[in-house]
Amino acid sequence: MEAKSYNRNNFHKNTFCIFTEAALSEIENQKPDYKSKSGSVYYFTETGVYRLSNHWGRAANCKWRLQTDSKSESRTKLGFAQWTAFHRDNDSEKLYFIEVDFENNSVNFQHKESGNIQPESILRTASETTKRIKQIRNLQKDDAWTRHFPQDPETIKRKVILELIQTEKPLQQITRGHRPN
Repeated sequence: MEAKSYNRNNFHKNTFCIFTEAALSEIENQKPDYKSKSGSVYYFTETGVYRLSNHWGRAANCKWRLQTDSKSESRTKLGFAQWTAFHRDNDSEKLYFIEVDFENNSVNFQHKESGNIQPESILRTASETTKRIKQIRNLQKDDAWTRHFPQDPETIKRKVILELIQTEKPLQQITRGHRPN
């Protein structure tokens, strides 16, 4: 399927996008092009869109994430995304894969059209992806379950989480497969 082209007229309809945090000075002295009912403000450019908002993640019928390195306490942040960073989103297609950062103990999902899908990644629907991410986050924050395995906690966590990402097996089957007989 050919990738859809997004612009100021259609970027807000069933899309996935990762915005990059931008400095407020980038929109200084500019008039907003649009203000949503929820209070988000949009500034359009030829190459993309700035969004000033206090809520990220789910925005109406879209999944928009803000990539930030900022330690700012302010909930309201400015993000920028190029039009090419928007991808279609729906509940029926297998569009998403999961990435885990073991060093930072974090997990997130990416769109298959983002360009960084790994060969071992399994594509899932949005709801399947959400379910797996919830399971992974639970495994990451609680070590109690690892006491039933002979490996050290970090090793068994990594094995189980990788199998959750790279297979369709349910969590119970995965953990059962790692227990000693």
